[in-house]
Amino acid sequence: MQQHPYMLEMKGITKTFPGVKALDNVTLQVRPGTVHALMGENGAGKSTLMKCLFGIYKPDEGEIFLDGHKVDIKNSKDALNYGVSMIHQELHPVPQRSVMENIWLGRFPLKGVMPLRFIDHKKMHRDTVELLDDLNMAIDPRQLVGELSVSKIQSLEIAKAVSFKSKIIVMDEPTSSLTGNEVEQLFAIINKLRARGVSIIYISHKMEEILRISDDVTIMRDGKYVGTWPAPSLTIDDIITRMVGRDLSERYPARTNKPGEVMLRVEKLTSPLAHSFKDVSFELRRGEILGIGGLVGAQRTELVEALFGLRSVKSGTIVKDGKPIAIKSPIDAKKHKIAMLTEERRVTGIFPVLSITENTAIANLGLYRSKLGFLNEKKMKEEAEKGVRKFKTKTPSVNQLIRNLSGGNQQKVLLARWLLTDPDILLLDEPTRGIDIGAKYEIYSIIIELAKQGKSIVMISSEMPELMGMSDRIMVMSEGRVTGIVDGKSATEEHIMRLAAQHGSNAG
Repeated sequence: MQQHPYMLEMKGITKTFPGVKALDNVTLQVRPGTVHALMGENGAGKSTLMKCLFGIYKPDEGEIFLDGHKVDIKNSKDALNYGVSMIHQELHPVPQRSVMENIWLGRFPLKGVMPLRFIDHKKMHRDTVELLDDLNMAIDPRQLVGELSVSKIQSLEIAKAVSFKSKIIVMDEPTSSLTGNEVEQLFAIINKLRARGVSIIYISHKMEEILRISDDVTIMRDGKYVGTWPAPSLTIDDIITRMVGRDLSERYPARTNKPGEVMLRVEKLTSPLAHSFKDVSFELRRGEILGIGGLVGAQRTELVEALFGLRSVKSGTIVKDGKPIAIKSPIDAKKHKIAMLTEERRVTGIFPVLSITENTAIANLGLYRSKLGFLNEKKMKEEAEKGVRKFKTKTPSVNQLIRNLSGGNQQKVLLARWLLTDPDILLLDEPTRGIDIGAKYEIYSIIIELAKQGKSIVMISSEMPELMGMSDRIMVMSEGRVTGIVDGKSATEEHIMRLAAQHGSNAG
């Protein structure tokens, strides 16, 4: 019997939430044994469409066909039974249980006769070893999941999806927390699944990755289907133009800031930990964007966290505006007009169950407290509304919970929060991670405008084009040491990578 040309067809999918048409007559056609990239800005409807496929949402209109047969997916159990698995961006395993228990959770193999039936641990172990060996995953089935790295947990989720004998696996931002080597391992697994006829729906903001791993690319914009193209026929500029509906030939705004006198001088800053930053020295000028580059383990985050008082320092000095300062806590940092956006926005940045107003005001509550200790909610709301207007944050109102915003809009709220503290220096750790190309451009424009106003910016980025496109100077670190500081305009990717790969002990 001839296989249907499409493993999955979603036709005319429409979904409306109160006040928002999230999906408007969307089509998706996925061929068997292919990697199909689903792309669009945050808010384009990608996740909503996949939740309709996985039974989390019920479409208001439209039909879903699997291998040519119309299906009615009422819930996630239905989806799994039909051979559809989804690996979410936020991984939620059970950390206190073993790898094999997490894989077979809810469907443990049993032995014995009713009413005396028990979990067959030997079979579960045997099946897990067979599954992991088949996928070339070097994971101990008995190890607690809480002891695994993020990349191993990601592999575990893929193994779990394969264990359902899934014909379609949805991967939402699967490489957002992976290193280069780990990405290669993931791609090897994807290629193996593709060769077996499994269809992968791949959601990512990383353009180079998409063009490398995908066979087909579907682009969505504002809840609507834009089109589907063979991946080899597309360039990064093609994808950007179709995603945002306008030409973004310049991926980075023009830098109109003009660095001035030295605002911050760091001399021989050293961590008390043996494998952390050591003898780090650099200068930061007023109105300058200083990028920090390096590979995983370069200790960039640890350095800026020390500048913000989140980590202790063994030795070295920090001089601001010509005067030595001591920073032992974030309170000290705030007092010296230093602010920080952390790397993991969802974990250490936002308060997901609080509103935009509360998230904006929380770093500066003293401004809104009366003599009796009560908070002036009206004033808090006014400041939050100013931040929303200033940064063009997309939200129905400042009463909205921040967790309901896209990543780019959450980041704008966090910037508004810290600007209320009137900082001279902003430490930005991966400020555009997990943010789509259009929102990235907006964040870049905000950063440049702040630098133009005289704020000094330190920006860590793992994206090489971003470092070179946004920085006046780039400080490169390797194994906790500075291996070089290069001019942003003349820097090349090869030069930065050479410095990043240099052994820390050779640093000059």
